Parts: sequence; C-alpha cells; structure tokens
Amino acid sequence: MQFALSEEHRAFRDMVQRFVAAEMPKDWARELERKEDEYPFELWDKFTEGGFHGLGIPEEYGGIGGDVMMQVIAARALSRTLSGLAWLWGITQFAGAKSLTLHGTEEQKRRFLPDIASGKLRASISLTEPGGGTDVLGAMRTMATPTANGWMIQGEKIWSSQSHVADYLLVLARSDKSVAKNHHGLTLFWVPAKSPGITITPLKKLGMRAMGSCSIHFNEVEVGHDAVLGTPGTGWQMILPMLNNERLLMSAFCLGYIDGVLEDALDYAKQRKAFGKVIGQFQAIQHFIANIKMAQYSVECMLMDCASKSASGQETLLESTILKVISAEESNRCADLGIQILGGMGYSADTDMQRYWRDSRLQRIGPITDEMARNLIAEQLGLPRSF
Repeated sequence: MQFALSEEHRAFRDMVQRFVAAEMPKDWARELERKEDEYPFELWDKFTEGGFHGLGIPEEYGGIGGDVMMQVIAARALSRTLSGLAWLWGITQFAGAKSLTLHGTEEQKRRFLPDIASGKLRASISLTEPGGGTDVLGAMRTMATPTANGWMIQGEKIWSSQSHVADYLLVLARSDKSVAKNHHGLTLFWVPAKSPGITITPLKKLGMRAMGSCSIHFNEVEVGHDAVLGTPGTGWQMILPMLNNERLLMSAFCLGYIDGVLEDALDYAKQRKAFGKVIGQFQAIQHFIANIKMAQYSVECMLMDCASKSASGQETLLESTILKVISAEESNRCADLGIQILGGMGYSADTDMQRYWRDSRLQRIGPITDEMARNLIAEQLGLPRSF
C-alpha cells in the first residue's frame, strides 16, 4: 500500500490544523466539557467560522464541496484537541448533510442544505431503540402510520446526541409490519425536533458530556409527506451507505485521539522527573510511547487507504468495518497507556488524558459494538450468520 495526499488535500490539512490550534485549544475543550449540562454553542459557532459545516455539501447548495478524504482530514484534526466534542460537527455532517445529499429531493436539498452549510441548522439521528442497542432491526418498535396528510410517528429512541438542541431529527421508523425480513418496511423521516408530541430528555453519561445525549419519546407526532427521505419502505437500504461513512468519520476521530495522546505523553515524558531523571529515559515509558506511535501509524495507513478507496467510488464495507474495530480499540488502549504514563495526573480533570480515555471508550460500543463488527467481518468472508 502506498498513499500520498494530493496537493489540494495537503493544503486543506494545513489550513485546518492551523485553525484548530488557534481557535480550539485543548484547555478550552476541557472547560467546555466541565459544563456538562450546557451545550457549547460557542464551539458550534467556531465550526461555522471555520467553514466546517459546509464540508461535503455541493457548492450549488451553499457548501464548499470536498470529498470523503477532506472529511476525515478535518475529523482527525478536530478530535486531536476536542476529543469527543468533535462529534458536535460530525453528527450534523452525518445525520443532516450526508442524508439529504444522498436521499433528499431537489426541494429538500435547496430548503435545508444551505442552512446546514451556514451553521443555522443542527441535526441529530434517532436510530437506536431503548431495548435494542446494536439490534436495531430486531428491536424496532417505533411505528410510522400513514395519515390523510402524511404520517404519524409513535415510539421511543435513545442515545440521540445533541437532539435537545437540534432543529431536525433523522428518524428511522417501521412503516410496514407485513414484511418478510426485518430490514424491509422501514422509512427515513426528517422530523422537526420541536414538533408537538416530541419529548426529549438528556441522559447522564461518562464522556462527551457537554454535547448531550438524550432519550426521545414520539407521542402521535404528525409530519407531512415532505418529511420522508427517499422512498417509503427502503429506509434501511438507504441508511447503510451512511453508516459506512459514519465508520470512516469515527475512525478519523479515533486517530485524532491517538494524535492528542501521543502529543501529551511525549511532552510529559520529556519534562516529568523521578528518581533523578526525566521519566522519558525509563525503558517502560519508552515502550509505552513506542506502542502509541505504532498504533498511530497503523490506524493512519488503514484510514488513508480506506478513505482513498471510498473517495474513488469503491465499495469499502469490509475495510471500514475492520478499520472501525482497530481504530476504536487502539485509541482506547493508547489513552489507557497515556494515563499510565502521566500517573496520577493522567487521572486528573486538569489534563486531557482522561478525556481521551472516556471518549475513546465509547467508540468500542457505538455506533456498533466491536463484537458485532467482528460478526459482520466474518459474515463477509463467507461464514454463516452468527446472530
């Protein structure tokens, strides 16, 4: 495998890195996260200022264009300092920009994409059911019933991040019970978050605190026919390529976590003294740091290869699933090593290592568990389905 960024991509990377270093430093991210009950609107505004919301949206709809390679470059740079708070940008990229660009009508694109690109519209995804977790299809209880003027949605969702401040929710609901397979008869809806009948309740959680993740109750929520994305009944087939893109973004975020961990671990190892010498002179610490560097290089090579294939239109479901598992596990392992290197200070809320650990730990669970991802990998290799 041989890969090199194009001149355009290198220039974009350098620009993003400069902006993040100047406008989104780590100490600011720590302060934002400490206010766990306050959504960081000021961070959202920084994304707007930097033009990040327009990434991936065609210029004709108010965006700045750009391919999946530019998205992963941005994701990596953002998460180096912001850690999991980078998902404030990533969620609307996935739930809003990607879904509308792929499946929206021309009218929907012209109505919503300019507002997403300009930072005026926040989106959230409502996919997971309270009793389901990874078993999205088997646990699907949220129903969408046709009405004279559109649809009525009834049900519950959970772990819908930033839905409490969202303008629109991307909702997957069952619209037909009489189907042969679970993945049939599902429809994607673009639902105004403040619709009558919607109750959103924030949840306490370990990491990414300021972003907010919520449970949502839909009580006879009425939406028009224009709230449907794509063709009714084909929602699962529509969401699959979006989930593939989400895995690429997630892996880029994980690589950014590793970047931040390595940066902080090296800085600490060069300054901290114990037993009369800097701890970076101790073999154990050197091995820890070498392991972090090896993980960084491995994930970077896989991510660049997968993103390059995806940008050229190749099918990358197997590669992105493998990448998801390795990037999640390596980033969490590296953050754990980082805490070990910093010792007590690694456990302190005054440093960032504990932030990287908490946020990377989530990626081993979602958006799909590493165990389920391994099942999918084995199935793609021709083995029988295990679930």
